[in-house]
Amino acid sequence: MTFMQEAIKEAQKGIQRNHGGPFGAVIVKNNKVIAKAHNEVVKQNDPTCHAEMLAIKNACKKLKRFNISDCILYTTCEPCPMCLAAIYWARIKKYYYGCKKQDAEDIGFIDKYIYDIIKNKKKKDHLEKKNIERSACLKVFKEWYNKYDKVQY
Repeated sequence: MTFMQEAIKEAQKGIQRNHGGPFGAVIVKNNKVIAKAHNEVVKQNDPTCHAEMLAIKNACKKLKRFNISDCILYTTCEPCPMCLAAIYWARIKKYYYGCKKQDAEDIGFIDKYIYDIIKNKKKKDHLEKKNIERSACLKVFKEWYNKYDKVQY
């Protein structure tokens, strides 16, 4: 079974259990699966419980580190912006995906819409944003920046 087939199997498990959408992810290190997950948005009532997010979390827990740059991700769909950001934060250097974001849009998911907002292709964004109390927040940033024993990530 290929690693992508493992991701597909995870996605099917999630679909059959009504845990969420048709998304599965597998993380591989040294040609061995170290973590796998499927979408659990519905199961956990949590919009952040995407397959990639959960697989990354499981891999980091297993490896006891937040930098998993020596791992490869296989996922059934092109990652949404949130998952793509997590891939960057985890320092993963390579990922393979099956379906494209347009395929996800075709079955009712909003990945492409979010990508379009990020790329400023959408004029109207339903999210209200306002910058407040920046100077107070900058004090906390400065405190962390000056902390001698911080762990940079």
